[in-house]
Amino acid sequence: MKLVRYGQPGAERPGIIDTDGTLRDLSGHVADITGAAFEAGLLDTLRGIGSASLPAVAGAPRLGPCVGDVRTFWAIGLNYTDHAEETGAPIPKEPILFNKARSCIVGPNDTVVLPPGSRETDWEVELALLIGRSCYRIDRTEAAAVIAGYFICNDISERDFQLKREGLWTKGKCCPTFGPIGPWLVTPDEFGDPQDKHLWLDLNGERMQTGHTARMIFPVTEIVSYISHFVRLEAGDIITTGTPPGVGLGMKPNRFLRPGDEMRLGIDGLGEQRQSVVAYHG
Repeated sequence: MKLVRYGQPGAERPGIIDTDGTLRDLSGHVADITGAAFEAGLLDTLRGIGSASLPAVAGAPRLGPCVGDVRTFWAIGLNYTDHAEETGAPIPKEPILFNKARSCIVGPNDTVVLPPGSRETDWEVELALLIGRSCYRIDRTEAAAVIAGYFICNDISERDFQLKREGLWTKGKCCPTFGPIGPWLVTPDEFGDPQDKHLWLDLNGERMQTGHTARMIFPVTEIVSYISHFVRLEAGDIITTGTPPGVGLGMKPNRFLRPGDEMRLGIDGLGEQRQSVVAYHG
């Protein structure tokens, strides 16, 4: 299943993309696409509904973040061998874990705003996932069962804030609009093997990132298990799993986002995102 949330910011409605690519409204059956809804049996509800019986949504409404009511936004750094190499960083022995703020989440095609003082804002196409069942200290073999679905995340990062200022990476990861997710959440049965997907990002029509999830240092199930040994993961948590090579920080000379830039990014089976970049105007 491809599940979406559509409509104006803060007033998104749940929907589903049927086999013909038509957006259909789910609001008569579910309140929202959330981790709590999955934990309460959302998939069982949806399996009993024929998509052809659902009302088609007219026009081309804005697509919002594909997950509502996110609890915690976890992220993994330097999780591709070739990305670690391009930045000159050693291969991590354990997953590098940090947080992004829920307030940075926006829709897949919403505008990205450069924060005041930004000089080194970067792009990062990533495979992300939703936790659909609370868990603690689970084994890697149990991890797939708690994943409700997969989607694209652009883990936008201000490198000056992240790496050249005192403290945690978090400062460069949480600015408003720095977490586009979607366009849709794809359930694991339809998505298939998360370690066999191509991902890519273009900037102004030029290919920047090309990667494959087989190059992850820590695969999806290991990441979920690892985090669960330090914190109870809750239904509604999302995890973004790292980026392949081709970020601006790894280029010589460095290349970063500027007002007027256009990003386009995608992952096999998860659709595409498109974002325009603007300056902050208060």
